[in-house]
Amino acid sequence: MIREIFLQIIKSKDLRNRILFTLGVFVFIRFIAHIPLPQIDKAQLANFLGQSQNQVFGVLSLFTGGSISRLSIDMLGVGPYITGSIIIQLLTKAIPSWEAISKEGESGREKLNQYSRYLAVPLGLIQGYGTIALLKSQNVLNIASSAQMIEILMVITATSLFVMWMGELISEKGIGNGISLVIALGIIAGLPQQFSNTAAALQAGQYLTLIGILLVAVLTVTVIVIVNEAERKIPITYARRGSGPTASSVDSYLPLRINTAGVIPIIFALSFLTFPAVIARFLTTAKSDHLVSLANHVTDFLANHLYYGIAYFLLVFAFTFFYTYIVMEPRQVAENLQKQSGFIPGIRPGNETASFLNYTITRITVIGALFLALIAILPLVIQQATGLQTLVIGGTSILIVVSVIIDTGRQILSQVSMRRYDAVS
Repeated sequence: MIREIFLQIIKSKDLRNRILFTLGVFVFIRFIAHIPLPQIDKAQLANFLGQSQNQVFGVLSLFTGGSISRLSIDMLGVGPYITGSIIIQLLTKAIPSWEAISKEGESGREKLNQYSRYLAVPLGLIQGYGTIALLKSQNVLNIASSAQMIEILMVITATSLFVMWMGELISEKGIGNGISLVIALGIIAGLPQQFSNTAAALQAGQYLTLIGILLVAVLTVTVIVIVNEAERKIPITYARRGSGPTASSVDSYLPLRINTAGVIPIIFALSFLTFPAVIARFLTTAKSDHLVSLANHVTDFLANHLYYGIAYFLLVFAFTFFYTYIVMEPRQVAENLQKQSGFIPGIRPGNETASFLNYTITRITVIGALFLALIAILPLVIQQATGLQTLVIGGTSILIVVSVIIDTGRQILSQVSMRRYDAVS
């Protein structure tokens, strides 16, 4: 099977060029990720990252694959665009005119995507300024003038927008979802360093610990694949128009995925925890003793693995329900089914259908929320169980990489099947 797919890719010039284009963009993006900013104090950077325990820059590290630890010009990655997309999705449900645009099909989705691109510019400037100011206050960046700060801010924001554009080029001219592939590429690029640091931290004879970590990784990947593919199929019957002998029905189903929200709840939770951490780092140098004391309390709370893990778990669990009901509203789904002459066998259209869907989605989402929450705190559990602080690659990163690989594999198989069908016909 794999051999046939590989031969089909080699024979198909268009598909081969798409894959080569994608790989070429990958190489170029990784080259950009290794161009450092000027005036970096590497000793202060290492000390700062060690003190923050990778929690302050958790969101950025997720999207840049270690560029933040090197302070490269790609230190923001596609983070501003991802944040902009999430905000636009939330506002689409709050603004009726935008909700109407989202129902216009492909043209509507493209228009909302354009709004996300516009929003990525101010978000990049805000996020970039906050990061630079924080690093300057910790003596990591030796910036002498405001002009130099503005220059660095313009460079990292422009790089973020350029990488976003390269990701969209992959979606258009390459294979797979470009933005998702860029994120996954950054995560994969950081794996060798993580493994190297972990191997160096392991003492002689700790082979059982290493084997245990590998088994947990394999089990995590297996569970992620199973949950990502799991769905509850609700039977739907559509009545065809006609009367008498010509009347008939068409049976279909409504797929309700266990993990409808994807990794968005984890991103929400990380952002929610990162913001007070960044503010607290600023306030530690304040002149007011009360502000300094408050900042120290916040820092101590987030530095405590138990408190941080509990807060992280509860936030991911809550945001999973929040985002799932934004993406799939039971009442709206029931109305759409009724408009299309569809109904669930044994359930009356309208309010009863909405109540049934609400009950079913809630039960499914409990499983999905527990899954995402456990995946989110997995690295904290491993660190406490093994005493290793070097393996910071988490379940979230594995979830993103596995999901992207599955989606890209499906697209490649779809392209191969389409060309095979064209060749036969």
